[in-house]
Amino acid sequence: MDELNELIRMRCEKAKALKDEGVHLYPNDFRVSHRVIDIQHHIATQDEGVDSVNIFAAAGRMVGLRSFGKAAFLHFRDGTGKFQAYIQRDEVGQEAYRLFKKFDVGDFIGIKGSLFQTKTGEWTLLAKECRLLSKAMRPLPEKFHGLKDPEKRYRQRYLDLIMNANVRDIFIKRAKIIDAFRSFLSQRDFLEVETPMMQPIPGGADATPFKTYHNALGEDLFLRIAPELYLKRLVVGGFDRVFEVNRSFRNEGISTRHNPEFTMLEFYLAYATYEDLITLTEEMFAFVTQQVLGTTLFTYQGNDIDLGRPWRRLTLKDALSKLGGVDPSLFDDRLQLLDFAKSKGIQVTKQRHTGKILAKLFDVLVEPKLVEPTFVLDYPVEISPLARKNDSTPEMTERFELFIGGNEIANGFSELNDPVDQKTRFINQLAEHEEGDEEAHQMDEDYVQALEYGMPPTAGEGIGMDRFVMLLTDVPSIREVILFPLLKTVGHS
Repeated sequence: MDELNELIRMRCEKAKALKDEGVHLYPNDFRVSHRVIDIQHHIATQDEGVDSVNIFAAAGRMVGLRSFGKAAFLHFRDGTGKFQAYIQRDEVGQEAYRLFKKFDVGDFIGIKGSLFQTKTGEWTLLAKECRLLSKAMRPLPEKFHGLKDPEKRYRQRYLDLIMNANVRDIFIKRAKIIDAFRSFLSQRDFLEVETPMMQPIPGGADATPFKTYHNALGEDLFLRIAPELYLKRLVVGGFDRVFEVNRSFRNEGISTRHNPEFTMLEFYLAYATYEDLITLTEEMFAFVTQQVLGTTLFTYQGNDIDLGRPWRRLTLKDALSKLGGVDPSLFDDRLQLLDFAKSKGIQVTKQRHTGKILAKLFDVLVEPKLVEPTFVLDYPVEISPLARKNDSTPEMTERFELFIGGNEIANGFSELNDPVDQKTRFINQLAEHEEGDEEAHQMDEDYVQALEYGMPPTAGEGIGMDRFVMLLTDVPSIREVILFPLLKTVGHS
């Protein structure tokens, strides 16, 4: 820390010296004519040698400096890439070069000049002018301790982005992934919409919401846990293909797979079933992966995954018996299921229904094993309060969850559009809430009323964008793909 403080003190002294000489430390009058990517595109059209005809005005953060007395090579980076510049006293003038010597790595600079190739063949900007655009008072991390510690990287993501090219690449890829999803749906006439993030009744998923208070209205509101019920209201209203890339919030624990604030893609398709969604999902994931990676084959945490071939399908019960080692004879016996869970060291907090016990066993015993793309089908009604019952087995619903790389990536189902059945399920959820299940779905009378006006047969799906980005960037933690993940405030116990 003493070393850091000394470096900061030295920079402050340089800044004062520059200011005393009339140098503006934070000017705003330098005009950029070319970004780094533009210069690189221009170079692609040039023969080897020198381009002294064209003048380029570029700017960026100085990230490297090699000084040789009367000249210096430096590297600067803007939002499109990194480039080299050559500063020579005889080119910029003695006074300008003297001031340049007071610049530090980390400062933002503006450079105007022509192009030439060095002896090693690297195209370089020969500076005719070099100006300070923003003085950095703190040295970049590599000057004193580097930036490898995950906690510091997440807390100071701006430094993480400066120092680690792979981190920048993750978030560039993230933007391309979300754009590809949008493109896929837009090409199929889905309408992108926005629904409320503050809601009087949290709904669309079983989760504990964040609660706030609106002063003017004088009532409690909740950050949405899912946009589902509002999107389905739009289907009732006649928008039969809708989607939203949304931020949702759940007041739950933080882990490598969970952040309380996260991004979902949720979409609804009228006159379709969950089987239609399965086909659409296979096509969509293959399309997005091909668009972003140039192939449907990639490696995630050492496992080869191919989204271009047919995906495995298992019912929930088949998955539990074949992969989880659960005897099918236990499926309908709540007490024996609890004994089995106890024998495996699995703590089950929601014990009222066999469906919730089965879901817990699945999470622990099966989910980590689902590395290759797998649709798990047919979930019990008691853990699927918004999904349509299966006509042939009414105790189950027409629902699937998609797993890739040992993570749940998507959840979809044929939507329940029977208002009587929906109200009954809400009432059952209220009973569970009164018994202590804070995640149970609340009653939404307005949504039931919307269904009473009629909703066409519909299928809907939610996709975890953060987890899908994890797959295509091959990172094991959700914090690596969220720019500013939630962290405990420093100093709080």
